[in-house]
Amino acid sequence: MSPSPTAIRRTVEAYLGRHPGERDALAGLLAALDRPVDATARTTLPGHVTCSAVVIDRQRRVLHIRHRATGGLVLPPGGRIEPRDRTLLAAALRKVSEETGIAPGALCLTRQLLGSPIDIDANPAKGEPAHRHYDVRYVFYLAGEEPPSIALQDEEVSGAQWLPQPEVTSPTLRAKLLQAQLDGRPEPVNASALIHDGAGRYLIHLRDHKPGVIWQSGAFALLGGGRTHDDQSLEDTLLRELSEEVPDLRLEDLEPYAVEAATSVDGLSVPVQVFTSRWRGNPDRLRLHEGVLLRWFTPDVLDRLRLSAATRDLIRRHAAENAPDGQPVANPAPWDGGSRTVLNAVGVHLHLEDDEERVLLGLRHPDSAYAGNTWHYLAGRCEQESAVACLVREAREEAGLVIEPADVDLVHVVHVVDTPGGQPLMQLVFRARRWQGDPKVLETDKCLTWQWWPLHELPERLVHYTRTALSAIAEGRTYSELGW
Repeated sequence: MSPSPTAIRRTVEAYLGRHPGERDALAGLLAALDRPVDATARTTLPGHVTCSAVVIDRQRRVLHIRHRATGGLVLPPGGRIEPRDRTLLAAALRKVSEETGIAPGALCLTRQLLGSPIDIDANPAKGEPAHRHYDVRYVFYLAGEEPPSIALQDEEVSGAQWLPQPEVTSPTLRAKLLQAQLDGRPEPVNASALIHDGAGRYLIHLRDHKPGVIWQSGAFALLGGGRTHDDQSLEDTLLRELSEEVPDLRLEDLEPYAVEAATSVDGLSVPVQVFTSRWRGNPDRLRLHEGVLLRWFTPDVLDRLRLSAATRDLIRRHAAENAPDGQPVANPAPWDGGSRTVLNAVGVHLHLEDDEERVLLGLRHPDSAYAGNTWHYLAGRCEQESAVACLVREAREEAGLVIEPADVDLVHVVHVVDTPGGQPLMQLVFRARRWQGDPKVLETDKCLTWQWWPLHELPERLVHYTRTALSAIAEGRTYSELGW
């Protein structure tokens, strides 16, 4: 189905927002869009919309062809819109492919213009009195270093040549090209996030199944999306996309990792800047505004997913280069109910009670990767150390408390599975009989404050397994299970 009048008007109005002085020249087009006619049909008078593709190579030259139908005029590839063209941009891509044999995959968008037209030219249709073509012109770079071979459509095209930008035959197009200073060198116009937990798992997004509308429709993919004219950088692009797709997801320390090539809905080559970030949260607790689900996966199961080969290779490359939490590289499989050996993560938690029978809890930072704005024990994950050594270290690093290992007793264990298929967690709760120092906030990115809470007046917002452990300790029970 050809582009609707609403979609065409949206494109034209956005163009006029950048070129307000051309509103009078396009008044006839705007008037046609208000009428109950197909503004893309050749029979529509006094004018209709056409589309052209402005293809620029690495030498900043623009591809021109000699059109037989125009008496041999030398112009960029272009022509009429057909009912099968989903968008104006898709019509331009179809024409350049038909007339020159250059496939959409050999082209990419420019950072300066993205998917917006560089020029809309109102010109008289040759041999058709009182008839105008409103030619919407899109710019593309060649994705490869060398120009592809040209296969001309003989019945419509009699020749092709690459012209320097100062020699472009259309005056309006020539002026805008020279002003834009397009150099023909592709840059990333999309950004995505390779999110991992530092333990060998990667967060992957299942997209909605809307073929022809959503990029990588119905497939697993990394979170992210395309740049807009308002984005100051590709990191801004990614943060905006994440806020739209998963507003509760807060990532820190985004690092550029690689530039990968993908394919757009229209078949264009899309350079994607991939950023990495570490996050250890529960995706089931995130609001998902776009797509079907978010899940943790390990590299060994990627062959079972509908996932692009490029994304699969990217994840495996990152896993090969980054050992989980400083350990030798391994690809742990997700928990599958016990059909094979599964590694359990170990966490330690400090249970402190003062002379007034109050327990020490910390309010986690709202942007914390886990349990933001929620009260929790002083806690941490075991690294290459014993559980007691981890507890002593975390107490010192997080709150400035000095605890002797001999003053620590194990009082409860909570065996937790936070999400179906997630890694099981063995949460060890230790009571310290003695300690030195008053609790201070030393890791401000994780904790806002420490507070002593009466055991009978615990805060409402309390991590679920912390509440379970506190109740069990009060009852003298040493073991609990959650999520199994």
